Amino acid sequence: MSELKTKPNNQSVADFLNAVTDATQKQDCIAICTLMQEVTGHQPKMWGTAIVGFGSYHYKYASGQQGDWMLAGFSPRKQNLSIYLMSGFEPLQAQLQQLGKHKTGKGCLYIKKLSDVNMEVLKEMVAISVKVLKEQYP
Repeated sequence: MSELKTKPNNQSVADFLNAVTDATQKQDCIAICTLMQEVTGHQPKMWGTAIVGFGSYHYKYASGQQGDWMLAGFSPRKQNLSIYLMSGFEPLQAQLQQLGKHKTGKGCLYIKKLSDVNMEVLKEMVAISVKVLKEQYP
């Protein structure tokens, strides 16, 4: 099994967010950072070179693969904001219906800008995802 390349490190989250060149995206990142810190109760930490993560959990799959990963996180990407909800979207179906304009990937929620979504619903989604992870990986 290969080792994960994306790990928490001591890079400055503030420096990373201040380097975001698009003013709207920078403001959105600061808002998401505040939201995730409030919901998770954890300080933001850089994971790899481009992901801001909050907290961590230890997972172990039936295959034997195990490791540590963030409870929640986000990354400003060229096309959109990637929001990492590690519970997957199965427990979030009702909230996805109410969220607003978005796309989803396996564990990622893609949003062009926060003004496209309901922030209270996004906050609820992060909270549910974190709760599911804490129950699944105590």
